[in-house]
Amino acid sequence: MTKFVVQADWESAPHLSPDARAQLIGSYPPHERDARTRGIPQLGSGAIYPVAESEFAIDPVELPIYWPRAYALDVGWNRTAALWGCHDPESDTTYFYSEYYRGQAEPAIHAAAIRARGQWMNGVVDPAARGRTQTDGANLLALYTDLGLRLSAADNSVEAGLYDVWQRLSTGRIKVFKSLTNVFAEYRMYRRDDKGRPVKDGDHLMDCLRYFIRSGREVASVSPDAYARPIVARVEKPYDPFQDMLRN
Repeated sequence: MTKFVVQADWESAPHLSPDARAQLIGSYPPHERDARTRGIPQLGSGAIYPVAESEFAIDPVELPIYWPRAYALDVGWNRTAALWGCHDPESDTTYFYSEYYRGQAEPAIHAAAIRARGQWMNGVVDPAARGRTQTDGANLLALYTDLGLRLSAADNSVEAGLYDVWQRLSTGRIKVFKSLTNVFAEYRMYRRDDKGRPVKDGDHLMDCLRYFIRSGREVASVSPDAYARPIVARVEKPYDPFQDMLRN
């Protein structure tokens, strides 16, 4: 027997009038609206962040070069993830615009990919990296620093971090580019278990999100290109004796 899944939204249901749609949407909790109207899987009441994706997902835009930027890093052999953010100081809004998501690769490979997005940029990393080891038992924080990353330990206060992220999501102070597919995949499955603890499965970028909000903005810096000034060469005009005669 062959099975297949079709994702359909309300645009595929022409029998629903605009008035009926508005009435139905108003009867759903905000965190269920994407699932019910667009067919996007959601966890409902078990979700750690019960905020609809439509509240913070935006199309990629060009971000001002003078806004401070940083990244958050979660390291491990099975999966290494990084998330880049850019902070708008005026509105206190953080825009997450790039991600890195790869498993079972050497630290040098991860470090090269991270440096390629801006070697000048500071990052924060899971503080457990100080004592966690890969195949040779190396200290990962020191190892990645030796590989050219500008890293410091992140604040890993779990519940405080979750609250900070939820508060910013619910007040519109976090925006995520729609192109970050792995962020959204993890977001949709980020949940608590039956004892109220966050499920530690496929949450690498969710950890990065928490690290950034707790610590990343403190180390964020402006790109050196923002301070670059065009050099205007002074062009000396050829000497013209007739100009001297006119001035005299």
